[in-house]
Amino acid sequence: MLALVIGLLLFLGVHSTRLFAAQWRAKQISKRGLLPYKGAYAVVSLLGLLLIIWGYGQARLDPTWLWVSPVWTRHLAALLTVPAFILLAATYIPGTHIKARVGHPMLLGVKFWAIAHLAANGTLADLLLFGGFLVWAVALYVVSRRRDRMAGVTYARGRAVMDAAAVGVGLVAWVIFALWLHGPLIGVKPFGG
Repeated sequence: MLALVIGLLLFLGVHSTRLFAAQWRAKQISKRGLLPYKGAYAVVSLLGLLLIIWGYGQARLDPTWLWVSPVWTRHLAALLTVPAFILLAATYIPGTHIKARVGHPMLLGVKFWAIAHLAANGTLADLLLFGGFLVWAVALYVVSRRRDRMAGVTYARGRAVMDAAAVGVGLVAWVIFALWLHGPLIGVKPFGG
């Protein structure tokens, strides 16, 4: 469990520098340069991610159950991850109404993902992992939207064809991940088998 907690602190911490330490971040970039900063950021992020994966895997070997979710929550989780994948696609596909409307679709997608997994899983490790990501995404989304408003940031009005592309890419990615990748990578097959 310690590895999971340290991994979450590293991964979410480095991804929160704009939230909690914007001036420190700007000073580091100014002092060291953008590429060295990004390199250090990537190394710490990767280390955190590896610790999360390893720590969560270890915690699943001897779980501490907080609640047992009903079977139907697995179906709810599958349903809630569909918009998570669409929002993730909208993050990278330019010119969508989705991005123009929500501003930060990846953070909103993380919220859907985290809520889906909290609903369907009830161990202490699940609460730490998915709850940690949920709290982080909510806080960063609120701060990011407020920062956008204060800076007068507006997003270009999207086009329906780009929204259709985001939905299509998101749905295809969801099907591939849910049917073929989640089992081998995570160890759980969302649709049995």
